[in-house]
Amino acid sequence: MDDDRNILTSVAMTLEAEGFEVETYNDGQSALDAFNKRLPDMAVLDIKMPRMDGMDLLQRLRQKTSMPVIFLTSKDDEIDEVLGLRMGADDYVKKPFSQRLLVERIRALLRRQEALAGGEVVAQEENRILERGQLRMDPLRHAVTWKGNDVSLTVTEFLLLQALAQRPGFVKSRDQLMDVAYDDQVYVDDRTIDSHIKRLRKKMRTADPDFAAIETLYGIGYRYNEE
Repeated sequence: MDDDRNILTSVAMTLEAEGFEVETYNDGQSALDAFNKRLPDMAVLDIKMPRMDGMDLLQRLRQKTSMPVIFLTSKDDEIDEVLGLRMGADDYVKKPFSQRLLVERIRALLRRQEALAGGEVVAQEENRILERGQLRMDPLRHAVTWKGNDVSLTVTEFLLLQALAQRPGFVKSRDQLMDVAYDDQVYVDDRTIDSHIKRLRKKMRTADPDFAAIETLYGIGYRYNEE
């Protein structure tokens, strides 16, 4: 979704040529109205849209779905990137962007989604139910509970929590977490991982205000401490 019709048309044509079914909207409210009737497999949102901007639309979407979302952000606006990730976006692409890059990001995100839904998974243990203290994760159902309370996570948040919880007490560097959450062809910086972790903690604390299982080791990475 973008308020620039030329960008919308060009991106839609590229994605359709790659075999995707595409619907486009010029403003956030029109997109929300359509999503309320039928959710797509994923969404690409521009932050700056009329009637309802991308941030507001994402906030509404996260109240009902964890479907993958990619943000299109301004070239030099780091604030947009950080806010978007903290609000639950899975990835972002800066304008002006290569349409080939956008296609690669979309395919990478959908591959991760399919893996969590029971598609091709590298390690068999990644499909097994994971229980660590009060935490229970079911990858095949993309389900997470903490102390019996459901927690809705995005694809990226789920993968990061799974990677940390699989080996309690062991430190995962940001580079290691990047490898878990992103495709080899996709580069992200440390700030992206930090933003996802902050969002993940916030969601876990909605189930338990005292949640403190994810520990930050400054300059090193993160560790899951089993409670």
